[in-house]
Amino acid sequence: MIIIEIFRRLLQRLRELQQRQHSRRELATLDRDALKDIGVNRVDALLEANKPFWRS
Repeated sequence: MIIIEIFRRLLQRLRELQQRQHSRRELATLDRDALKDIGVNRVDALLEANKPFWRS
């Protein structure tokens, strides 16, 4: 049971990292108006988009 729980948590963490990377790639593609709508400027968007997937 413990091994199953460890494996489940590992898979969950990997999914979170994958989703984070996907979100950052999407952020990098937003135009100025879309960034303005979410309250982010281009510089901050690119800084976030270029973070490694393991960084929060």
